[in-house]
Amino acid sequence: MSQTSDLNSPVASEPASSAPMANYPEAIKDYQALEGIKDVATHLAIKIAASVPNFTTEWMNERLQLAHRTVEEMLWSLKQDHLLEVLGQTGPLSYRYAITKQGIDLSKRLLEICGYVGPTPVTVQQYRDMIESQSVDRSEVTLEKVLTATDQLTLPPEIKEVAALAVASGRSLFMFGPAGNGKSTLGRMLHSVVGGECWIPYGIAVDEQVIRVFDPQVHEQVELDDDTRRHYDRRWVRIRRPMIISGGEMSMDQLDLAFDPSTQFYEAPPHLKANCGTFFIDDLGRQRVDPHDLLNRWIIPLEHQIDYMTLHSGQKIQVPFKMMLIVATNLKTSDVADAAFLRRMGYRIHLLAPTEEHYRIIMRRYAEECGLPIDEQMIDTVINRYRSENRPWRASEPRDLIERCRDICELRGIDYQIDESILNVAWAGYFSDEITIDDVDV
Repeated sequence: MSQTSDLNSPVASEPASSAPMANYPEAIKDYQALEGIKDVATHLAIKIAASVPNFTTEWMNERLQLAHRTVEEMLWSLKQDHLLEVLGQTGPLSYRYAITKQGIDLSKRLLEICGYVGPTPVTVQQYRDMIESQSVDRSEVTLEKVLTATDQLTLPPEIKEVAALAVASGRSLFMFGPAGNGKSTLGRMLHSVVGGECWIPYGIAVDEQVIRVFDPQVHEQVELDDDTRRHYDRRWVRIRRPMIISGGEMSMDQLDLAFDPSTQFYEAPPHLKANCGTFFIDDLGRQRVDPHDLLNRWIIPLEHQIDYMTLHSGQKIQVPFKMMLIVATNLKTSDVADAAFLRRMGYRIHLLAPTEEHYRIIMRRYAEECGLPIDEQMIDTVINRYRSENRPWRASEPRDLIERCRDICELRGIDYQIDESILNVAWAGYFSDEITIDDVDV
């Protein structure tokens, strides 16, 4: 297959594009600049061309996410190799093409190797360089910002300071303690302190294989201004720094490349999608894998900030592990983690159950936020019920009870309020473990 552009091709006289803007991935200027990815891009064009009767240069631009000049040079090269034929001109430096019989035969062979037909991927080295260059500027993370972000959480000052240390240093954080006391909420709040945006690729190419990285289900794409759109490399997507949360559904095989035999390409694992952001392993110990095995999986990434991915061929690739890792568990630390792992965690936080006074503060504050007036006598009633039923204090339960009181008011069509009658229904609906069949009025 020809790899050079014909000097008599229709794109030879096109002027070079404007210089790329600072802090953006530099746009590919021409076909020859597709260093390390030229064959993959060309094969993508062939597979995409085989999916339609005919197409224009602009149409192929949108599928490959490359510059017009680059695509037109590529298509002209495929035309010279008799894989495409020109049907006519649609405008200046733009043509209509159709794939030939020879091109269709080649596309079938290529699809058997890799079924990916999305935007042009980047090389592994380009991905490493980009992630490395986008490390979070921790100098902007201050104690004041963390205190502001966590203002809604009623926690001891020393707990918030340790959390601030974890975020400001970029080190990992291990949180443990009884369920319902704010570990998940704190993890999300700490991620919000970092904020900012970053660039990730649509995909990464490894020889003829492609790993899809951008996932609209977990990555929030950022709208670009007109000037940026004219200059940047469209193989990259601008997103808000991601927060990927993996809970009880996680298994060991999900932490490596996922190869789909039906599509013939790979999906990046959750921690690779979390690069430049936060990877939160919530509810450790509830996964379908021994927690010690799961945590041992992170020892090398935590120590060296790199990880290794394995293709189904056995080939390994090195990728960056540039993120804040947060691990939370409701179980005893000794049941889920060993000393070797804990030594590598940057900071640890033990989130205990709230005191009675903290419980009062949480209930009072959340009732005020929800517009449900609650007096001290009613809070005393709630406190006395906890005592009489020997219930442990949980920081999440004032919120849950108040929201159920609000639901009851809306169902009854009355003004928001909390009285004995409303509290009784909310209590029964929330603490259903105390209800027996004899209590139900049939």
